[in-house]
Amino acid sequence: MIKVVGVRFRTAGKIYYFDPGDLDIQLGDMVIVETARGVECGKVVIARREVAEEEVVLPLKCVIRKATEDDMEHVEENKKKEVEAFGICLEKIKKHGLEMKLIDVEYTFDNNKILFYFTADGRVDFRELVKDLASVFRTRIELRQIGVRDEAKMMGAMGTCGRPLCCSTHLSEFHPVSIKMAKEQALSLNPSKISGTCGRLMCCLKYEQENYEYLLKKMPKVDAVVMTPKGPGAVVYVSLLKERIKVKLDNEQGADIVEYPIDEVQIVKDAEKKSDHEDKLLEELEELKELED
Repeated sequence: MIKVVGVRFRTAGKIYYFDPGDLDIQLGDMVIVETARGVECGKVVIARREVAEEEVVLPLKCVIRKATEDDMEHVEENKKKEVEAFGICLEKIKKHGLEMKLIDVEYTFDNNKILFYFTADGRVDFRELVKDLASVFRTRIELRQIGVRDEAKMMGAMGTCGRPLCCSTHLSEFHPVSIKMAKEQALSLNPSKISGTCGRLMCCLKYEQENYEYLLKKMPKVDAVVMTPKGPGAVVYVSLLKERIKVKLDNEQGADIVEYPIDEVQIVKDAEKKSDHEDKLLEELEELKELED
């Protein structure tokens, strides 16, 4: 087991493990650490704990120190510089006539590197732009192309639910989301209704998917034959979340539609599974859309 603390550098950003050493580090402390891209200042979001060696990438870098007031003032100065750098970079992009959209600028804590995040429809030859920026800032320049999901995470916005985007508030990583999830949750397959601000399928489709998969295995399908307290019948409607079904019963007076909890019926013969051809086509279209970005 190895002692670690979890540090995050951006709101809802990925959490990285560091060796706390003998420092008295508490949850919420700001710390100075050494990363692959230089010295950075981050917030402790996971208090000191022991984890298995398989959960970390060795060798583990150490926390240099707890951030001081001077360190925090330096962080604020960097934020002001980032605003200025953003404006300068926009001018240079326009000057070179590049088809790219600047999203964010980030200084490393030690000012040894400036990162410019951008989106573009295709590959962009920004070599001359890098040279131009390096001559202005006199430090290392890195231009990093990101996708539309990362753009939404950095920019932030309000979702269709009326709340701030999950990716910009609490989701540290993007999980795979497929059109099949929307279908299994009985949602409209209209792209405008199941897509987020970024234009991709909403991340929240993943939240309840495990429960839907469990219920789909438990509940009969439409057209299944079931035995009810009033005799056999065919399933005409399934409410997964309520765990209730509507059954068509045949009797002397005609057909009755009766609703039952799933616990009160027994599946005699489930309906045959329909072809997954449509699901596969929808997923292939979604994959092609991802590749285009």
